[in-house]
Order: sequence, then C-alpha cells, then structure tokens
Amino acid sequence: MRLTMEQVIQYQTHGYLVAEGVLTDEDLQPVITEMAKEIDLRASVLYAEGKITELHETESFERRYALLYAQCPEIGRAFDIMDILGEAMFEFLRNDNLLDAVECLLGSELSCNPIQHIRAKLPWKAREGQAEPNTFENVPWHQDCAVTTPDSEASEIITFWMPLVDATAETGCMEIMPEVFKLGYLEHQAEGGTTIVPAQLPHVQPVLAECRKGGVVIMNKYTPHRGTTNNSDIVRWSLDLRYHKTGAASGRSHLPSFVARSAAHPESVLDSHQEWRLLWQDALASKEQRSLHRV
Repeated sequence: MRLTMEQVIQYQTHGYLVAEGVLTDEDLQPVITEMAKEIDLRASVLYAEGKITELHETESFERRYALLYAQCPEIGRAFDIMDILGEAMFEFLRNDNLLDAVECLLGSELSCNPIQHIRAKLPWKAREGQAEPNTFENVPWHQDCAVTTPDSEASEIITFWMPLVDATAETGCMEIMPEVFKLGYLEHQAEGGTTIVPAQLPHVQPVLAECRKGGVVIMNKYTPHRGTTNNSDIVRWSLDLRYHKTGAASGRSHLPSFVARSAAHPESVLDSHQEWRLLWQDALASKEQRSLHRV
C-alpha cells in the first residue's frame, strides 16, 4: 500500500509513522504459518528429549509459544529470520504491499537490509525477587543506527516494524520520542543492553506507538525508541525489518543485503529463495570476526 503525502510529511517531520492497513491477512498468514510449523517441529524434538511434557497442540499461535517456552526456554534459541531462512519469509521481504510503502520513502531502487529480526515478546509475569522485566524482555531506549557500523552513517536505513498480533499498551507496543531524530546520533553504551547514555537522553515526552496487525511502524534510524511490558496473556509477535537505497552501505557489510525492487535494473532483483539461503549460510559460516554495533 502506498503512503499518502500526509503520511510522508508526518514521517519526515516526526521521525516516525504508524501506518495502518499496509498489509493484509493474506500477506501475513504464510509467514505466521511458517513460524508455527517451526515451533511445532522444535516442540516435537524437545518432547522426544523429555524437556517438555505438554505440547499444547490445540493452543493458538498467539499463546502456544509462551506455554512451551515456560517449560523449556531452549525452544527460543536461534529463532530468527537468519536462523530459519524460510521461503515464506523470503517472499514476504519482497511483498509488494510492503515495498510500495518503502518506495514512498526511499525511491524505486530498494535493497533489503540484513538487520532483520523476529521478535517474540512474552507475557510478563512477575518473578520472585524481580520487580521489573529485564532488558531482554524490554529493550531500553536506543536508536537503530547504534546497531550499525559507522561506514553507513550517510545511508538512509529505515526501520519497518510490523506486529503479527495487535501491538497495544497491554501487549507491549513501542514507545517513541518524536522529532529527536533531528539531533542525529546520540552516544550509546553497552551496559544494560545497547542504550543511549543516560546523560544524552533527551527530555522529550514519548508517545505510545500502538499498531494493529496489518499496520507498520516506520522509524528514522535516529529516532529513539524502547520496548514496553507485555501485560497480556499472549505473545506479542512482530517482525523488525529494514530497507535502504541500493548501493548504500548497509551497516552490516559482511551480511547479505539483496535487491528487492528496481525500476532501473529489474534483472538485479533477487527472486530465488535458495540463493538467499546460500548467501546467509555462507555469511554465517565465515569465521571472520566483525563488530556488529558501534559500542
């Protein structure tokens, strides 16, 4: 779905945009089905190993993972896009409705950035001796540029965050600081998770970026944001994707970007799931050590 001029102006003014109705259930369901099958496969293995005792096979996608995770957190190990490398996920990275929105901000020469994640925010249930969720559950204030390498400073890398269930104040949507992107990069530290140095944190009233399934939260790479607590009884699933102009530095040059759309050179678009898998497998097999973050 293409963005309106008003939406583009809002993004350019505030450094973020909540765009509802960008994606349809038909766009999202293949990805959800693929993830559900991966969960089922992992659950079957853990059950056979005696690490879980209840498969919860009749539970919904929104609830089952949390029930399995409570029995054995191992089910969530290496559960990310580059770990699963599923065909439905690859096709979604090239989804026309999504790329139509991306094109409104970046133009017609688009590359899918290698910084991309599946996020499973589990329901928060107070644990004895722990009054608040830890930073694994609630990502602290940060800018997405902080997890890129400095060579991409001039690159316009835009975050497209989309929930697979409704992201609300109850299920744990993001909080965003509007207009702070105009300050550019703020110094970050690694303590307590990659986060803005407290003395650098602007005194700006944050906004809740509630977003329904099918919507997309779009953010400038300098826009500070953080996670909030999931106080519901479901998993707040989401995808965290990024796109940049083809030819620009990706911020992770040792990991595979690929051309997702091109008006000038349509033959350059990657349309092979198998080739995408091989690119990632080769990159992850490399023993070259590289820093992923600025801090």
